[in-house]
Parts: sequence; C-alpha cells; structure tokens
Amino acid sequence: MNPRVRGNVKRDGRKLSSAEQLLQRQNAVNMFFEEGYSKTDIALALGASRQNVCRWCDLYEEGSPDALQLGRRGRRPGEQAKLSWTQCGDVVKIIREKTPDQLRMPFVLWTAAAVRDLIQRKFKITFHIRTVRKYLKKWGFTPQKPIKKAWQQSGPAVKRWLEDEYPAIAKQAKDEGATIYWVDEVGATNQVNAHRGYAPKGETPELKKSGKKYRINIISAVTNKGELRFMCYTATMTQSKFILFLSKLVTTTEGPVVVITDNLPVHHGKRVKSWVEEQPNLRLEFIPGYSPELNADEYLNRDLKKNVNTKQMPRNLAELKANVITFMRSIQKQPERIMSYFKGRHIAYAGQDSCI
Repeated sequence: MNPRVRGNVKRDGRKLSSAEQLLQRQNAVNMFFEEGYSKTDIALALGASRQNVCRWCDLYEEGSPDALQLGRRGRRPGEQAKLSWTQCGDVVKIIREKTPDQLRMPFVLWTAAAVRDLIQRKFKITFHIRTVRKYLKKWGFTPQKPIKKAWQQSGPAVKRWLEDEYPAIAKQAKDEGATIYWVDEVGATNQVNAHRGYAPKGETPELKKSGKKYRINIISAVTNKGELRFMCYTATMTQSKFILFLSKLVTTTEGPVVVITDNLPVHHGKRVKSWVEEQPNLRLEFIPGYSPELNADEYLNRDLKKNVNTKQMPRNLAELKANVITFMRSIQKQPERIMSYFKGRHIAYAGQDSCI
C-alpha cells in the first residue's frame, strides 16, 4: 500500500506523548530499513518532516534501537533562566541577612514585590510578580506571619539570658529541688476573638453578643511539667495582689519556688522586693525587657484569649468570669497541653528537654 494514501497531514510532534513519539520514530525506521519506503513517503505517511525522518534513520544507523529513545522533555533546571546561579545566590544571601528597610526600600518585610524590586535594582532585570514567587519557592522561602518584637528589645540581653542567665537559674533550681514557675498577667473580654463555624456556602452565620464590653484579669503560672496556678482579679495589678499570688504559690508548692516573670513595674515594686527578701523559699527572676516570647505563660494567654468563649458568649461580667474559671480548670487537667506551650520555637529552651 502506498503510504501517501495513509495520510499526508503533518502533525506537531510536541503535542504527542512520549510513547507516541517513540512509536513514530520506530515506525519510520522500520518503514525505511525493512519495507524500503523513501524518506519523503515516510514523512508524508507519519505526518512528520522529512528532516526528522532523516535524523531518526541516522541515529538508528549510527547506534541501535536505544538511540531512538527520547531524552527529558522541556527545560532542564536552571536552563534559560533569567537569573544565573550566582545571581540567585546573591539574592538569597541578601534576603537572609538583611531587611528591606536596611536597604532603604519601602517595605517592612520581604514580600514578592520587595524581592522583585531588589532584583530590578541589583541586576536591572524585571520579572512578573508570579515569576518572583516561583523563584522564592525554588529557593525554599515561604510566606509566613512575622513574630512581632519591640524595637526596644536588646539582642545582647536576650543572648545573655538564653546562654548564661537562664541555664544558671535552671541548674540552681535543679540542685535545690526547686519548682520554676513562669508568671504573667492577661485580660479576657466578652468580645469575639477568632471564632469560626460551618454554615451553608454563601450564608454567613450570626453570633449574638452583648453590646457592652466586659473584662476580667488573670494572673497565672505554669511549669514545664504541666502544672498551672491562676487567680482572677478586677481593675489593675497591684503590689498587694502580686504578693498574694506569690504567697499562694509558695504555700501550695512543695520545696523552693523560683518565679520568672516580665518587667511590669509592679513586679519591681519596693513592697514586692522587701516581701520576697523575707521568703527563704522564693526567688524572683526577670526575663529581658520587651521579650514576651521568652515567657512560657504568654502561650497560655494566647490559648485563653482564643478559646475562653468558644462554648458560650458571656452576657455579663459574672458569665465571663465563669468562662475563664471553667477554661483554666480544664487546662489544669491537661498537663500535656500545658507542656506543649514549651515546644514553641522561642520557649523550647525552657522545656523539659532543656538544661533543667
């Protein structure tokens, strides 16, 4: 049969699958070497170009049937990229070691737009924002919510705390058989924080709440062994209230007590200092200023604010207080949950697997 009858429409080989392309090559070689068709007739029959048929036959003649196997389709990693490997390395180094404001760029974080502007400024290459995101993904960068830190935080002070001060506190506590409590204050309100609920698509659920705002304050203490103490109070924290809470910690804990807390002025008050000096089984230590992420009790505070009103929206102060007490007593029965607070990246140094 004349191959011209079988079809003379040229097909785009790029649209064929790898298996189809290999079969086309094998048919072309078989028709030329075994059946004796001309290369022109083979090209017309298979819908290929004569140049490709010649190339396939040459490959087969010079090698073996394996010579017809297809290579990897598409671009190789890094091929035809606008940024060279060296340029990619330069950009990654800058993103890791600098912030946009340090380079006098109008961004507070490294967004895709900021990286695009950096590349344009440094290499005079302009990218679409989508391409920049692909580069960032290839480099191992992901969009993340930043940790907020105060400008006033002292890096050297934090380093001393992590490397010298806290290890010394933990070692002394271990030698003395003391319990380390992490203490902090927080306020809870009757306002919605982060509730979500299921509803039919397009029908947003309604959540009834009081038009008035109520607030109750809580001081709490946690240990890396899963223990929790707390006390509710109204108005602001005073030296008298702080002393009362510390006295309860001392009287309900067997052995010496070490309290680590922040630098709230009340915690440094003269009355507090004088009272602590009179307690043989109590030591008061302070984390570096403006460093709440170093206090494990902050993670309990986040848990409280997020979940305290999930079961019932309080209509008055009494119901809000009942929610707080119910939630905190529930947490007291979940030591694993309390210990999980110490698994955070910034507080893991104080976990049970640390130097304690």
